[in-house]
Amino acid sequence: MLRYRCLVLDHDDTTVDSTRTVNYPQFQEALARFRPNMSMSLEEYMLHCFDPGFYEMCERVLHYTPQEMDAHFQMWKEYHKTHRPKFFPGIPGLIRRQRAEGGYVCVVSHSSDDVILGAYAQANVPRPDLIFGAEQPPERRKPDPWPLHEIMRRLGLTASDLLVVDDMPLGSSMAHSAGVRFAAAGWCGMLPQIEAHMRQCADLFFEDVPSFYEYLFG
Repeated sequence: MLRYRCLVLDHDDTTVDSTRTVNYPQFQEALARFRPNMSMSLEEYMLHCFDPGFYEMCERVLHYTPQEMDAHFQMWKEYHKTHRPKFFPGIPGLIRRQRAEGGYVCVVSHSSDDVILGAYAQANVPRPDLIFGAEQPPERRKPDPWPLHEIMRRLGLTASDLLVVDDMPLGSSMAHSAGVRFAAAGWCGMLPQIEAHMRQCADLFFEDVPSFYEYLFG
């Protein structure tokens, strides 16, 4: 019997190792184009994505216009066509096991649907049952609980059937607003200050994928 009928997974730095290998290098290219007089280290970038969040960083720190934000997003999508992050070891097998035993796998992410589907297809990982990505209007993106309520409505599930897995506090806020348990993906290599916060806001914290797999299926 499955511990959770539905795993609700974040994408970046939860299932795929993307910040260090793809998103930050692409961000550096965009910064050189839109804010050539600014610089941001990887650690600074990760902290800004943690608080206030990527979109908020673009607004409050980079002071993007809506046109610049759209152009950056298109650059990011083009970059992902030739630079796809790899799944963390063990995640593809975990997803396959969840699906093989009759469970659901959904994705709630700030990445776009085509980027998410491209990563799953390249790794030969079963396509998610539902995806709620960057195409959703801002008011329907996490931390708003709308994606979870929609998952429950479409799949006929209750809050106790779901587990949200994320590496950022937006996932925790979304989960707890909907009465859903939240697990922190500690295997992504969090900065110490981020890890300390995530341990406090999570119902469950997993330092590596094998321990998460054992919790789900052991």
